[in-house]
Amino acid sequence: MRRLSLATVLATTLIASSSWAEEVTLKMATIAPSLGQAITMATFANIVTENLDDVTIEVAAGGAATVHMLEVAKRNLDMSMGSPTIHSLLSNKRAMYKDVENHEELAGNISQLMAFPWGAYHFAVRPDSGIEYLDDIEGTTVFLGPQGGGAYNAAKGWIQSTTGLVAGEDYDAIKANWKTGFQAFLDGKIDMYVNGCIDPCQQFIQFTETEKVRFIGPEDDSGDAVDKFLGKFRHRTEVPAGLYANQVNDGPVKSNDTGVSIAVRTDLDEELVYNMTKAFWENVDSIASDAPWAKALTPEYAAKAEGTIKLHPGAERYYKEIGAL
Repeated sequence: MRRLSLATVLATTLIASSSWAEEVTLKMATIAPSLGQAITMATFANIVTENLDDVTIEVAAGGAATVHMLEVAKRNLDMSMGSPTIHSLLSNKRAMYKDVENHEELAGNISQLMAFPWGAYHFAVRPDSGIEYLDDIEGTTVFLGPQGGGAYNAAKGWIQSTTGLVAGEDYDAIKANWKTGFQAFLDGKIDMYVNGCIDPCQQFIQFTETEKVRFIGPEDDSGDAVDKFLGKFRHRTEVPAGLYANQVNDGPVKSNDTGVSIAVRTDLDEELVYNMTKAFWENVDSIASDAPWAKALTPEYAAKAEGTIKLHPGAERYYKEIGAL
């Protein structure tokens, strides 16, 4: 059985299959290809490719999930990364969707195939920076994520709710995309780099090949402001010690996490979505040795449809069939 690399998955047309009488072509969009969430989605496409016939998934990496989800809603895309927060904003015509017409109908055009963890937010500094807690970043220069994106707002919100420090007032949050933000950290041009990911994260594997890293959290993560920030879809978590060879933390670090998903058009054929869901979960263990982060993926987590988004009927049928629902 042939195996495609993730680079091939992201760069070329993927051919997958099910028991279909005719070929089906699907368009998937995901975020920057270096990020763990994009790799998770590429892995989904790769596994489907290897185990089904007559389905083509064209994967394009780059851009924002907020835009991709709206394109799924408009039926210009078949699949994208989604999140309960983004779907709720569209459902309620808020934030970036405040001027969108027919918002309720559009939100109904998006369903969930599977949820997976975004991954704990890692707030990374060099050990010799003198920064031991998020409370210490006043006056520093940091990368929180691309400005205007969900990751940027989540990192900024966690810092403000736990420390009171405000981006642009108490510290400088640079404008950069994921690639240039990480490069700025590698070059020592910024004091802190933030990335939410399922460990082990490629960026920190690369960084700790030559340098030491310290992950930092707030001195205190309690209080009403933190609870308000977490809301319904975020939760407290920890970044453990001992994840990377040159990680200096001697204990767990307080952080937060949220769920994201592979979102699909609601009108995709039920049997097609059922077969893709089944193909992935019956074969995901085959890549665990090459992708240890995949151990964080479970059908029980995948079946959680939070907020206003609903499971696609095809996916729901599979999760009920295996007892995950």
